[in-house]
Amino acid sequence: MRFTKIFTISALSLAIGFLGCTTDKKVEAPKQEWIEKNLVPPKVEVTGKNFLVEFTDLKVSMNVDTASKEIIDTPSLKGRIKITNKTKGLLDIQAVTLEYLDEAGKPIAYKSAEKITKVYPFWRILKPEEATEGNLETTIPANAVKAKSLSKIQIDLVYVPSPLSRDTLILSEKVE
Repeated sequence: MRFTKIFTISALSLAIGFLGCTTDKKVEAPKQEWIEKNLVPPKVEVTGKNFLVEFTDLKVSMNVDTASKEIIDTPSLKGRIKITNKTKGLLDIQAVTLEYLDEAGKPIAYKSAEKITKVYPFWRILKPEEATEGNLETTIPANAVKAKSLSKIQIDLVYVPSPLSRDTLILSEKVE
């Protein structure tokens, strides 16, 4: 009788141990996906009265929820920028600012929760006909990407020839 109780208790303990402790772990797919979209055209040259500006490899990078396809973070615009001085004097470039415009030429607004980085510091002094290159990384409103409402990018070059001046250039761009 004593061995029967011990055997029964041992058998129940093992059964509960094996059946009660299942280790079924479900692996979930990633909930976010990093997407890059090219701007069309990917290479643009625009000439102002004092500068030639060339943009290449323009891409929009964004983090998207895989289930809802909603953009999670503020998208970023990345690429290369080359600025050439077309004057006969020195130009001290302070910054490049970007404004994103729709078909009507109106600025595309950022949502209240989005990070806004429209100014790209570019501290360089250019001699006549000298060029400088660098990487460009700013934010772009999610509405410009999601609704594909981006039509143009307005570029403001802030520089000091004597006195402070600003050139405004317009690029024709669309999100592909």
